[in-house]
This record gives sequence, C-alpha cells and structure tokens, in this order.
Amino acid sequence: MDVRELILKNRSYRRFHQDTPIDTSTLRELVDLARVSQSPWNQQAVKFLLCNRPEKNAEIFEHLHWAARMPEWPGPSEGERPSAYIVILGDKEIGKVFNYDHVVAGTSLLLGATERGLGGCLIGAFNKKKLAARLDISERYDLLLVVALGKPNETIVLDPVGPDGDTRYWNDEKGVHHVPKRSLDELILGEL
Repeated sequence: MDVRELILKNRSYRRFHQDTPIDTSTLRELVDLARVSQSPWNQQAVKFLLCNRPEKNAEIFEHLHWAARMPEWPGPSEGERPSAYIVILGDKEIGKVFNYDHVVAGTSLLLGATERGLGGCLIGAFNKKKLAARLDISERYDLLLVVALGKPNETIVLDPVGPDGDTRYWNDEKGVHHVPKRSLDELILGEL
C-alpha cells in the first residue's frame, strides 16, 4: 500500500478483537521501526515495555483514560480491549527533555501495525503514578505514552468539519466512529 493509503488507514482505533493475539515477535518488529525513526538530537532516549499477556493487559487497561472528547464513553468493553500494549518511557539518564521522541516512536509503531492489518491508539491520558507502580517502573524512567494495539473492531469515517468548526469525534447509533477533519485549504495559510 502507498503512503497515503497507509496514513488513511492509520486511525485511532479504540475497539479491538481482544481474542486476536499479537505475538512478541510482532511487537519487537514494531519497536524496531520506532528504533530507526527520527530522534531529537539523536539522543535515542525512549525505551519500551512490551505486553501481550491478558492478565497484564488488564492491569494496564485499568489506568488508562479513553477518548477524552467522549466523556460519556468509559472505553472499550471486555472483548473489545487491546490484545497488546507498548509502553513508551523516557530514560532520564540519557535524555532530559522528551519533546516529541515518544510521538514519533508511537506514530512509527502505528504505521507498522497498520501495514500488518492491526491498529492502535496513542494514549497520553493515564494515571502515571499508579501505572508506574503497577508495572514496577524505576524512577529512572518517565512514562510518556501507552500504545494500545490489536485487530480493529470498528469502522472509522473521516468527515469534513462543519460550519460550526466543531472537531469533536463521535460514534453514531450503529457504532461507526466519525472524525471531523479540517479542509486542506483551511490549513494552508499561503504559498510563498
């Protein structure tokens, strides 16, 4: 698939076929994509925890906050939860500032997942202190991002932003997830 098709398929999936496992070798391949991606100052200070065991996935899940713009939705139900996670951490002994290392790494992971017929969601809203304690993470590391992964179990549609400018995403009565996107002309301020 070409780059545009890959990007169009790379959505923030929040519902999965929980019973479809992702093996450790696939998680390692995805991290390898992140490993060779851009890194500010080439400090390469992000590290990764891989999780694909159901009992540990459940422990991670309980500390995540899903879909902030849909506060009435508590997150995926049992059976639609991720079958794997990659937790991205900043190694404070290597780097002092983690501006966007984790976002570049997470995006690379998701593009690789999409290419393999998987999907995921970058989750930055979680209880950092409780999750670090649950995962027994050393003070050396700063939790930056959790990447939820699985075989998608939802349809996502891109819609144009309406005249009111509202960009909130939402689910319709059939469970289809709608994501408003601004037009190209609205984003380009000029051509110099």
